[in-house]
Amino acid sequence: MAIILNLETATTNCSVSIAKDGKLLLLKEYSSEGYSHSEKLHVFIKEALKEASLSFSELSAIAVSKGPGSYTGLRIGVSAAKGLCFSLDLPLLSISTLESMAYQARWNGEGVVVPVLDARRMEVYSQVFDSNYNEVRETKAEIIDELSFNEFIQKGKVLLVGSGAEKCKEILKNSDFSFDSTIVPSAKEMCQLSYKKHKIGDFKNVAYFEPYYLKDFILQKKKKKV
Repeated sequence: MAIILNLETATTNCSVSIAKDGKLLLLKEYSSEGYSHSEKLHVFIKEALKEASLSFSELSAIAVSKGPGSYTGLRIGVSAAKGLCFSLDLPLLSISTLESMAYQARWNGEGVVVPVLDARRMEVYSQVFDSNYNEVRETKAEIIDELSFNEFIQKGKVLLVGSGAEKCKEILKNSDFSFDSTIVPSAKEMCQLSYKKHKIGDFKNVAYFEPYYLKDFILQKKKKKV
């Protein structure tokens, strides 16, 4: 039996779930444009355990969404996960943010699903999966133009899901494209993925694990007043 605590903080959605053998027991989440992770995450963890009538000592592992996503959000989630793993002597699991989004997609299995997270300007973080959720194309940071995902639209339907879908919709006009911008990364979809990794022992080194930022973080310095 595996009881896994899943943490998702890659975007504006602060999300915590507890799963037993891959099945959801409890979900706590709240999405705010103001990024409330620093205030909400540890509160949600304690509330989730209490409502599930579980203690920290009963956990089998901690799973965290590894990105890509918000630099600050990912740091908060990974720091919390690593802290719990160190203090409780538990293994660490990492889950692709975009892969967990693909599992939320509502589609008939034709063509491919492309989770897209909004980055700056016309850029998105994206990954491509087939109907069995196998990776067709690796994660990329890319600027959307009229030729984006052209190689996939030539073979069938393409469903784009996530916060980047709206900007894609403005440019990709082929009728074989469809869009769902309502999907956000959630710890709910991490349950099956983290359980699969736990079963095969796909653990991360707690001391050296880092989030998958995809791009170097650039600190924006304030301009000096003249």
